[in-house]
Amino acid sequence: MSFSLGLLCRQCCHSVLSPRPALVREFSSTPILALRRTKKIPVLSKKALAAKARKRAAKARKHIYENEKMTLESAIDVIRAVEVAKANATYELVIKTAMSRGSIIPKGRIALHRETKARPEDRILVFAEGRQADEAKSAGAHIVGGIELADGIISGKHHATTILCSTALIRAITPKLGRILGPRGLMPSERRGTVTDDFAGYLRRLSGTTEWKGDKNGVIRMPIGKLHFPIEDVVKNVKQFVTAVKRVTGNQRDTEEKGKSKSVKPVNAITRVMLSSTQAPSIQISDI
Repeated sequence: MSFSLGLLCRQCCHSVLSPRPALVREFSSTPILALRRTKKIPVLSKKALAAKARKRAAKARKHIYENEKMTLESAIDVIRAVEVAKANATYELVIKTAMSRGSIIPKGRIALHRETKARPEDRILVFAEGRQADEAKSAGAHIVGGIELADGIISGKHHATTILCSTALIRAITPKLGRILGPRGLMPSERRGTVTDDFAGYLRRLSGTTEWKGDKNGVIRMPIGKLHFPIEDVVKNVKQFVTAVKRVTGNQRDTEEKGKSKSVKPVNAITRVMLSSTQAPSIQISDI
């Protein structure tokens, strides 16, 4: 009995202490990538992308003040009631646009039905040579010269609110000034009409208008009237300015532009239009 028990213990110890044979894993020589079927990503058309964007916008969470809107005349009445002690207060119109990254800052000029304040003096710089330079000087341009003015703009020596350029010099100044003047909205372009050979006509139109410009976030602010103005004048100013912004941002196109241009201008959507004053709250307008 003792002999069998000892033999059994030896066999158990031997089975525990003896190393187990290593497991060998066999891999298939068939390449895995060859067995997989590559799925082609479908290319969506412009209409499909637009429909997808509309669905995404419809599902997006609405703004907390989305339902708190007023008509333009009702908003004017509320502001006049709040600002009853200040007859010289100023109406301010704020237009928010969904400006995407890399988009051009909205900018333009307008002659309002009734101006809110005196127009600030524009400082005009013109790239021109020869006879065109003489015409620009006689028309009232402050700084006139050739390509050498580009170094003064880069160094900060020359400051201007409006920069014009002749068609002969635009290709020469674009490599130097495109990255500097482009983000500031001052780079001459044919679309804005600042690349022209008719400097006298452009400066004549410039003298009777006021410049407006959005910030880097696409928010446009404009003093649109005084509190003592009749309501009809304020309404005309607001509608006139909103129409001008819609044209610049691509939300409204003229019939002449539809017939001439085949390429569709990218639309910078207007998300909100609000009216406010110095002490009154900002009221979102519903009928614009």
